[in-house]
Amino acid sequence: MTTITLPARCDRAAAMALFPDFVAAIGAEVLEVDARQAEQVGLAMLQVLVSAKGSFAHVRVMPSDTLREAARLTGLETYLLDEVAQ
Repeated sequence: MTTITLPARCDRAAAMALFPDFVAAIGAEVLEVDARQAEQVGLAMLQVLVSAKGSFAHVRVMPSDTLREAARLTGLETYLLDEVAQ
């Protein structure tokens, strides 16, 4: 399992900075994304997470309340957070 930790500010710059980590992790059967510290979440980061869902067999996102709300507002909550124990 590979783990990628998101920063507090998940804006376009953070998405671009973390994208190589996501690419390097391709091939891992399980990707865990620790987003519990995310306080600001932009669309670019949501796009990276959606892309990751399509690139890995299993993606487990551990969301902050902010990420959960951003996913809900964009209609992505079920898609991105379906493997999280509620």
